[in-house]
Order: sequence, then C-alpha cells, then structure tokens
Amino acid sequence: MAIPLTRFSRYFLSRNSIMDKELGAARKARRNKAFSTTEVEVAPDEDEEVAINRKATIVIEHLIQASDISHTMQHWNVYIKWNENLFQEMYLAYLQGRLANDPSKGWVQGEIGFFDFYIIPLAKKLFTCGVFGVSSDEFLNYAMINRKEWEQKGEAKVEEYLMNFANRYGNELGLKLPEKKIEHELWV
Repeated sequence: MAIPLTRFSRYFLSRNSIMDKELGAARKARRNKAFSTTEVEVAPDEDEEVAINRKATIVIEHLIQASDISHTMQHWNVYIKWNENLFQEMYLAYLQGRLANDPSKGWVQGEIGFFDFYIIPLAKKLFTCGVFGVSSDEFLNYAMINRKEWEQKGEAKVEEYLMNFANRYGNELGLKLPEKKIEHELWV
C-alpha cells in the first residue's frame, strides 16, 4: 500500500537539491524576506500567520539541508568517517564505470569549496535562526575547524582513503597495493 504524500512532504522532497541553482536563488530570496529582521515582518498584503509560516518553512528547509551534511559540522573524527565513506562509494562507482570522473583528482579542493560555499554559509544560517539555541555556535565552530584541518590534512587523508580502498576492495577488483605514496592512476 502506497502512502500518499502530503502537500508538506511533496514540498520538501522537491526542495532538497543543493545543486539546483534556481532553487537556491528562490530559497535565498525567501530566507532574506523571512529573516531580514529579528521580528516577524508582515507585508501589507499578508497576515502575521503567513509571515510566521514563511519563517518556519525556511528553518525546516535549513534543517533538511543540514541533516544531509551534518557530519561536516561535527567533531573531526565524525567528519572524516563519513567523508571517507562517501569517497569510497564514489571511487567504487568510478572504477565500475558508473561515475565519469576520478573523485580522488579533485576531492581535496572540492571539500574546501564545499565548506566555503555551502557548509559554512548553512551553519551561519542555522546560527542566525537560533534553531539549536545555545548549541547553534557549536555547528558553525566545528564546520570552520574541520575546514581548516581538511586544508592541512586533506591530501594525506585522500591518500589514506585510497590505501583503505585498496585494502578493502583490492582482491576482488584485482588492485595492487601501493608501496609508498599513492599515484591516483594506479587503479586505471
């Protein structure tokens, strides 16, 4: 038996893409309208309930976005665990021909860009919404610390990810374990 989607669930399922630029621009405009001041602003042609609902909708959108990448706003060990899991999944897809580009080639810079243009701005939005109360700054602080640490350790972590990948999948994929620094072309 299929569960019918409510208007609420259809709305949020259709708005959780972080890659959609048009959706991002619309989200930004709604956020600016909802959070232009600390007080709920009511336009002349709307009632207060509409303004409150707009603000609540933006907060829920931020929470949905954050839930997808919450590991980036937690302790370094949590971030690295889930970052490596994603890397392993994408690298396997690449080797199996399901992903066109080798993720190891741009992983370090990609993460830095992701922190700068998505994670840290989202953590700041969560902070300004105050949705997590006194813990709000914790997510922003962890995001900034993880970004800095990734900048320092990212290259070594990707090499470690590749070594771990070879140890995990080497036999079944016929990969040779590298003796020293990993050359990314080793697998192809």
